[in-house]
Amino acid sequence: MNTYTALVSRDGRFWHADVPEIDRVTQARNLNEVDVMTRDLIAIMTGAEPDSFEVNVRIQLPDSVQAHLSEVERARDAEAAARSHAATELRAAATELKNAGLSVRELGSVLGISYQRASQLTSRSDSSNGRRRAS
Repeated sequence: MNTYTALVSRDGRFWHADVPEIDRVTQARNLNEVDVMTRDLIAIMTGAEPDSFEVNVRIQLPDSVQAHLSEVERARDAEAAARSHAATELRAAATELKNAGLSVRELGSVLGISYQRASQLTSRSDSSNGRRRAS
């Protein structure tokens, strides 16, 4: 099955879809029409049925927008790393307090979490250290 690329960009009120493989451009009023309009163009230019090929739609955004989206991705990655670090530190604090003799109810109160969560945090550290928690 042939695959065509539609390089789509906004131009005024319309979306332009440039198909380099056939060196032609079509336009659509909205993004929902891009696939249909591109398939119609390719079918007319190649004689193929509109459902006999794939269309890879690639929306091209202005560089300034791409810069914002790159920053969003960086911030989300940093957020995920910070959440992971916070979880590791919370688990370590819970483990230290449990080893100091606090009950899971006391752990929950001290750490601002439910006693069930405190139990989860400390049981994970017990099993990850090769120790089994008594049932």
